[in-house]
Amino acid sequence: MDSQSSCVVVTGFGPFRQHLVNSSWEAVKELSKLGLNSGMEVELRILQLPVDYREVKQRVTRIWEDLQPQLAVHVGLDASAKAILLERRAKNHGYRDADVRGFRPARGECLPGGPEVVASGVIAGAASKRAAPEGVAVAVSGDAGRYVCEYTYYLSLHLGNGRAALIHVPPLSHWLPASVLGKALQVIIQDMLEEMRKPELKAWFAENSTSVIPAQGGQLGDCLFREN
Repeated sequence: MDSQSSCVVVTGFGPFRQHLVNSSWEAVKELSKLGLNSGMEVELRILQLPVDYREVKQRVTRIWEDLQPQLAVHVGLDASAKAILLERRAKNHGYRDADVRGFRPARGECLPGGPEVVASGVIAGAASKRAAPEGVAVAVSGDAGRYVCEYTYYLSLHLGNGRAALIHVPPLSHWLPASVLGKALQVIIQDMLEEMRKPELKAWFAENSTSVIPAQGGQLGDCLFREN
């Protein structure tokens, strides 16, 4: 843990489809201005990811191999969301929607031979109890949408042994500007870092690699499509 205690990586996504301005990246840029303000010596690094399955796989691999962060937080856009969503887990199959280059993963699969479902070690029910600034609601979700953001999350959870989170944010609006989303990210990530320092969670990370949840009956069920 000590070798991973000085860096937190936060990513947002670039433009795609009709979303020429992606609220996830705008929120991450605002977070960068604020810093984590955690009272801990934690370096914040931000990175924009393209909505591109193949490029994401390369970049997420480099994050974990080169930076070895204490925590990686990936922020994506959910165009239908009315709240900030903390995604509990990621699935290995079901990636059938094309990315910005028209590419779809073979067999809709993220990692051949990987576990069907991988859960985050830092998304806990407690994380949703603290309201984000300006009255923005925060909820926990169990279906991250099977698109590039969940694909990113699965890879990051697998490579980071559960030390990753995916946060879906709503589109920007007059009542939810990037400055508010950035402040909300700051609060949520500070909570995650505090949770990670609790003895019981330290023990969990020490004893587990990735947390694997078997898919019931091998079925993924209907996909609640989230964008990015």
